Amino acid sequence: MNKMIISKRRLIHGIAGMLLTAAVLFFKLNLVYVILIGIFMGLIFGKVFCRWICPMGFIMELMMTGSSDQKHLQLYNYHKLGCPIAWISGLFNKFSIFKVRKDRGKCTNCGICDKNCYISSLNSSYSLHKDGRKNPSIHYSCSKCLACVEKCPAKSLKYSI
Repeated sequence: MNKMIISKRRLIHGIAGMLLTAAVLFFKLNLVYVILIGIFMGLIFGKVFCRWICPMGFIMELMMTGSSDQKHLQLYNYHKLGCPIAWISGLFNKFSIFKVRKDRGKCTNCGICDKNCYISSLNSSYSLHKDGRKNPSIHYSCSKCLACVEKCPAKSLKYSI
């Protein structure tokens, strides 16, 4: 995925969230269809709904802006407990077609990816650059914010098939 698109993720998230809200409120889009679309997206892209489309996810991100406090990161994950899309698409992270992938030849092991990944910051058994650790993009809680891909100075990370 293009770094320009990733760098505009919050803007895309805000617009998509407003459009989804309008579709539900004004055009009477049934929430069952929203859930089905979110689940289908989870099969292909993993848990992207929370950080790219969900109106509540957008509000939570606005509330957390500028904070790297672990409590805020945990709060972000906590609000997803009541969301069936988050549950199901989180389970699909392991099986989704798109994943964050590392080009070992380009990786300089600088660790910037892990510093920008909220999964790696909460659980030391996950890392994108350390060998022998699990890929955080397949963790249940990874919402594909793709900050790891955006911040990688060596361009060794890609969100792809």
